[in-house]
Amino acid sequence: DLSANEISNNIRERVGFVPGVERLTFGANTNFGGRPVAISLTGNNIEELKSAKLELKEKLASLSQLKDISDNDPLGIKEVKLKLKPNAYMLGFTLEGLIAQVRSGFFGRQAQRFQRGRDEVRVYVRFESEGRNSISDLDNMEVLAPNGTRVPLSEIATYDIARGEVAINHLNGRREIEVSADLVDNKDSAPDILASLKTDFMPTLLTKYPSVSPLYEGQNREAGKFQVSAKAVAPIILMLIYAVIAFTFRSYIQPLLILLMVPFSLIGVGWGHEIHNFPINILSFLGIIALIGIMVNDGLVLIVKYNQFIKDGYSFQKAIYTAGLSRFRAIFLTSVTTIAGLAPLIFETSFQAQFLIPMAISIAYGIGIATFLTLYLLPLMLYLSNDIKYLWSWFYNGKRPQRHELEGAFQEREHLKEFDYE
Repeated sequence: DLSANEISNNIRERVGFVPGVERLTFGANTNFGGRPVAISLTGNNIEELKSAKLELKEKLASLSQLKDISDNDPLGIKEVKLKLKPNAYMLGFTLEGLIAQVRSGFFGRQAQRFQRGRDEVRVYVRFESEGRNSISDLDNMEVLAPNGTRVPLSEIATYDIARGEVAINHLNGRREIEVSADLVDNKDSAPDILASLKTDFMPTLLTKYPSVSPLYEGQNREAGKFQVSAKAVAPIILMLIYAVIAFTFRSYIQPLLILLMVPFSLIGVGWGHEIHNFPINILSFLGIIALIGIMVNDGLVLIVKYNQFIKDGYSFQKAIYTAGLSRFRAIFLTSVTTIAGLAPLIFETSFQAQFLIPMAISIAYGIGIATFLTLYLLPLMLYLSNDIKYLWSWFYNGKRPQRHELEGAFQEREHLKEFDYE
């Protein structure tokens, strides 16, 4: 069973080097959010911009992790570029007027337009076919001067034949050329390659071409947009989660303990990507977002039962132990079934699954660690928070209270008793 990327790599190796080809790529369309490595060079000095493009392409071609290096500035077809001689200006010629005469002679100028039935017929006037078939016809062409005399083109102008432009791209008001490449192995880390280029190659290139500025596009740009959005939205989401849990449990500490487990669960995410040799990408972060919701849910299951036991009159130690014992099966089976359901996707080799595997790895391995955290670390943190409250109450009031009396669930029960009595 071969992936799409492996098939394209095999075809690329079989084809080998093709002389005379300007651009040849063997893509598998497995990139999410653009090409893995994409650098946009911007500037208004066209010569420096094109020279920097060539050096950057040579550098990318020298990296064994990259393939199919290309840019969005390909050479166009051959064009005749006219340039006026000094005496042409004395005769009143302008470059625009001369180009218009040459175009009219070889391509044609519209002389008439009339309707024939449903069709519109346009009549163009130009040189006969014998007078516009070769470049020598341009040398022998006579153009009309502003004073009405005819002058040979070769006496007032010179011309060069060069490849023209296919497209002119602009970004932020400056001329832009994007150089991009694919990964030979999708499991290689594009961020590491970009980081190496930023530190080892780009400073030298920018020193050599000071008018050029780089922008890192493709997947790097999408990852940057995601990070900017996450920085703005994630704190708000966590605050809302905290507020809802705190309002439900009537405790400021318990929701904080649940959220403190989130950083520890990222250990499983890192291990999972290392085991399966997958780089962490945007989809991995989306899986982490889903993982946070599952972790919070597991923590709630345990703490709800713990608070209930406190309300039922259990001692602090017995409430923690009994809550973990009674919720072990629910938490453990939920995690096992989730991991079992994601396992076929993680080990799938088809093209369609490649986009979702990093997300599945984040959820599955994160839940595996989160299960241990919920059943072991969360009770430890509950015990630690109770110790802190116990020591503070002993220091502040000068007496040792019962541990379960310091919990919010016990205080809520006592308040309800007072309310029912009144």
